[in-house]
Formats: sequence, structure tokens, C-alpha cells
Amino acid sequence: MPLGAHKVALFGVAGVSTGDVVLLSTQTASGASEIEFTSGIDSTYGEYIFAFYNVNPATDADNFTFNGSIDGGSNYNVTKTSSSFTANQDEDGDPAAMAYETSLDLAQGTGYQILTGNMANDADMCGNGIIHLFNPASTTYVKHFYSESSDNGSNRAMHSFRAGYFNTTSAVNAISFKVVSGGNFDGTIKMWGVK
Repeated sequence: MPLGAHKVALFGVAGVSTGDVVLLSTQTASGASEIEFTSGIDSTYGEYIFAFYNVNPATDADNFTFNGSIDGGSNYNVTKTSSSFTANQDEDGDPAAMAYETSLDLAQGTGYQILTGNMANDADMCGNGIIHLFNPASTTYVKHFYSESSDNGSNRAMHSFRAGYFNTTSAVNAISFKVVSGGNFDGTIKMWGVK
């Protein structure tokens, strides 16, 4: 189904018709350890957008992550290089900071890429964000991605930015989401295709 007239405001996709941004899949986790998108990621679209909503981990101070697969989801271990920075503000106004997050970037790493800050598991706290993945079906080029998320943890607002690439010329055809602790989480993730 087409996203509709609000796609430019939501995704910054200017100059395309409403049929060019298509909702492909929605998955909802309720105490799940992982959400996988193992179909629909192919050469049909040049860009895929994943948005996650109200992700609440079972473990306090946890991080939400993602990884890619080149074998349909049998293994999520694609080599990545990425960069990361975060802005944050405590509820009491001090301290506020914006910094590069060396511990959250990857240098030819195969592990899961962290998307959020340390999310609290309080009933009223959660993480939300969006990931753009470009040309995952290419067998010529690496696959670039960037993400932006907002979450709260330890009574702090976190605004996180990640960017990088899957360093493979094989097609990336599946994406996995989970929390660092390996525990469970609640939340919804949607996948769109952009022509």
C-alpha cells in the first residue's frame, strides 16, 4: 500500500509519486528476542526504510541493534564500518553533552550495529528511530546505511546518529533487530521500499 501524501515530510523523499514509497511489512514484538525481515529485500527498490516504534527492552540500560545477512537470514554477520555520535540531556538539565561514541562504531566488525543509547526498561520509557539502507541487492557496490533514533534512559533524553556501510559486494537480503543483552523486547518495526 502506498504511504501517501505525507512521505516527503516523513522521509525527505521529494520528487516521487505516492506509489514510489510502499509499506512492505510490519512486525510487532511482544517479549521477543529478535525481529527478522527475511523476504522483500531485493532489487525491486533502491532504498529500504525501517522505522522502529516504542521499543522497550526487558533489561535496563540496553541498546537496540541491527545486522544484515547475505544468506537469507541463516547468518547475521556482514562486515560493517560505521561512525556514531550522540547528543543527550538529563532531566535536571545537567550535564548536557554531544560527543562521538567510539565504543559504538564498528571498524570492519561483524557484530550488530548499536542504534540507540542506553534505553531504560521502565514501563513509560522506549526508543524510536529510522534506518535508511541503500541498494542492498547490488552485487557491485557496498551497501550504505544511516540511522537516527530518540530514546530515554537513566532519566536522560538521547538523540543518536549512526552511519556506515555493509562492506560486501554480495546482496544483503535479510535484516535482524535485537537488543544487546540478548534478552527480550517489545516494539513495532515497519519496512518500506522506495523506488
